[in-house]
Amino acid sequence: MKADIPGKPGFNFGDAAMVPVRFAMELVDPPLRWLQRTAGLGGMATFFLLPNMLIFGIFVLLPFFINFAYSMTGGAALFLPDRNFVGADQYARLFDCSNYLDPNSCAEDTFWTAVGNTGWFVLLQVTLMIGVSLVTALILNRDLRARSFWRAVFFFPVLLSPVVVGLIWKWILQRQGLLNFGLYGLGFEPHAWLNDRNWSFAAAVGVSIWAHMGFYTLILLAGLQAIPKDLYEAAEMDGTKPTRVFLRITLPLLAPNLLVVIVLVLIRAVQIFDEVYVLTGGGPGTSTLFLTQYIYETGFAAQLRNPGLAAAASILMGAVLVVLTLLQLSLGRSSEKKGDRK
Repeated sequence: MKADIPGKPGFNFGDAAMVPVRFAMELVDPPLRWLQRTAGLGGMATFFLLPNMLIFGIFVLLPFFINFAYSMTGGAALFLPDRNFVGADQYARLFDCSNYLDPNSCAEDTFWTAVGNTGWFVLLQVTLMIGVSLVTALILNRDLRARSFWRAVFFFPVLLSPVVVGLIWKWILQRQGLLNFGLYGLGFEPHAWLNDRNWSFAAAVGVSIWAHMGFYTLILLAGLQAIPKDLYEAAEMDGTKPTRVFLRITLPLLAPNLLVVIVLVLIRAVQIFDEVYVLTGGGPGTSTLFLTQYIYETGFAAQLRNPGLAAAASILMGAVLVVLTLLQLSLGRSSEKKGDRK
């Protein structure tokens, strides 16, 4: 858009804004051309990837190796040079159990309690999250009135900090909270939701779904919108039932997006910490103590902290995540190959 300025007719603000950009490009162009001639296309790719790989190495690979080194040491000292090398003793301590299904028979009973809680949480949360996100995406993909508004409503919790999410639901579910206030107004007795073992676990699952469902719904919604409408029109003309359309058209074509959602939901569920820690603090008792909170408390918050034991637990959790992710990806590839053969 052009705007006339006294003394400068036809002055273009866009061209003026591009002047420093063009100047910078002219400065960068000669050395990049020289690099391309010297190193070739492969060298150019390495040059542009090097900063990202450097950051990845410093903030991901290096902490991983340091964490692994911590898992081979013992004692309460925080700095690695001050710690004693104990080999695999920390791992042996974690697996010192006479019955893995009974945490009380283990040397680290709290660890196995956290593992059991995490397992149940993953099973319930992943199943419900995928189901609710899929149903929500199917509904939002229809021609609804104010569809953009409803999409924004479902995505809004994703923008909130997990700590804010935990505080909001704690104010709602605590004994003097909003939920009990509403129940009391309807004539019901108030209930200590967060002090009940079953209800606190259900609250952890529900709050996690509420907080993250919008993100996975968005991924599935993008997959639904990528499906050609001609397929649905042809199925409608053939008189195909909606259930068969979903199973034969929607679900197979949505499988890549669904696989991504399953992997992301699983990783997030295993690593659950923030909102549940604010909501229940792991209680009542250890009913909502999950693996990440156990690692945090063992390494940093406990009176007799043990960074080596916490590091060993985190290494095991990471190994389980890698195995589950590779298994899901292999299953996804095998299903794609079967689909191509058909």
